[in-house]
Amino acid sequence: MAYTLNPYLNFRGTAREAMEFYASVLGGKLSLMTFTEGGMPMGGEEDGWVMHGQLDLPNGMVLMGSDTPSSMPFAGVDGFAVALTGDDGDTLLDWYRQLAATGHEDVPLAKAPWGAWFGQCKDRWGTPWMVNADGVTDPA
Repeated sequence: MAYTLNPYLNFRGTAREAMEFYASVLGGKLSLMTFTEGGMPMGGEEDGWVMHGQLDLPNGMVLMGSDTPSSMPFAGVDGFAVALTGDDGDTLLDWYRQLAATGHEDVPLAKAPWGAWFGQCKDRWGTPWMVNADGVTDPA
C-alpha cells in the first residue's frame, strides 16, 4: 500500500488565484472544483469559491488547497512552511525567486553552512515557503 503526505493550504476567497499562481511557478496540472460543482453551494459569491484544488506536478509532488467558507473560522496561515528541497538547485532557486517576488523574504536566499542554498519567504497570500537547493550551478 502506498501513502503520500501533501500540503493542503486554506484561503478565504483567494484559492483560485493562489493555486493558478502556484501552477504558473511550479508547472503541473491544476484541477479546481467549486463548492457548487461539489454539490455544496454556499450562497452568493462563495458558490464559485474553490472547494478543492489540486496541483499535480510532473515529479509526483502534489499541492492542494481550498477556500474556507465565511461560515467557518479562518485564522490564516501560521506555524508551518511548505518546504521545497532537492538537488535540482537551479529550478528550486527559480521557484523561490518567483514565490518571494509576490510577497517578502523572511530569510534571504544564501549559501547555508550545510552547503545548500537556503531561503524562506511568504508569498502574497501569506503562505510560507522554505527552499533548500543543492546542485546550484549559477545562484545569480
